[in-house]
Amino acid sequence: MYKRDMYTVLENKKIAKDVFLMVLEGDTKYITAPGQFINILVEGFYLRRPISICDWDDKTITIIYKVVGKGTEAMAEMLPGKKLDILTGLGNGFTAQPGSEKPLVIGGGVGAPPMYGVAKHLVEKGLKPTVILGFTSKDDVFYEEEFKALGCEVYVTTNDGSYGTKGFVTDVIKNLEGYDYFYTCGPLPMLKAVAMGTECSGQLSFEERMGCGFGGCMGCSCKTLTGNKRICTEGPVLLKEEIIW
Repeated sequence: MYKRDMYTVLENKKIAKDVFLMVLEGDTKYITAPGQFINILVEGFYLRRPISICDWDDKTITIIYKVVGKGTEAMAEMLPGKKLDILTGLGNGFTAQPGSEKPLVIGGGVGAPPMYGVAKHLVEKGLKPTVILGFTSKDDVFYEEEFKALGCEVYVTTNDGSYGTKGFVTDVIKNLEGYDYFYTCGPLPMLKAVAMGTECSGQLSFEERMGCGFGGCMGCSCKTLTGNKRICTEGPVLLKEEIIW
């Protein structure tokens, strides 16, 4: 179930290279799990912009997005008080794995924001997830301190070694022991590397271009053992075991 409603921009600020944090005020009752997303109608553009939810409460939604084109450029210029037409409560989010005691939470680039919601959810259940965040360089790093504030052990990797561990998230994973489940979101090559580089099960959230955002156009499908699944509805979160790479 999703809902279309008007939301008010409360805050919109730059937090890293080309990366912005926006806080929206409005109805949040249709958001039921971390990893869901909203679809924003940006004035002057035909297609809505799907953005993962970073955090939410009973009155506000926090999103983190990267400026990658004209639509997100327009979003970056929005000021507090701006009213936005948004579809909310979209997608199938992450669910806590029963029996898991040492979860890994892995985010790559703008795949990191929804993982904050996952980590927060796990902490509320009494768990202490290990978090791995992967970025291109030091200028791209964000939300490290916010994850630490949850009580998580946090590792940061950068491709060029300008901050944290040089390399990719899998370079940290291969040196960790004892984890029994993982949750991850990021670019497709990273998701595949995590799936192939872990022995335990896990949930993966796919970043995909979308036409409608609610299953009507079939433009964002992924191959699975039970047939094609739409990232916007059956996803964006899928189980490791069901994905055909």
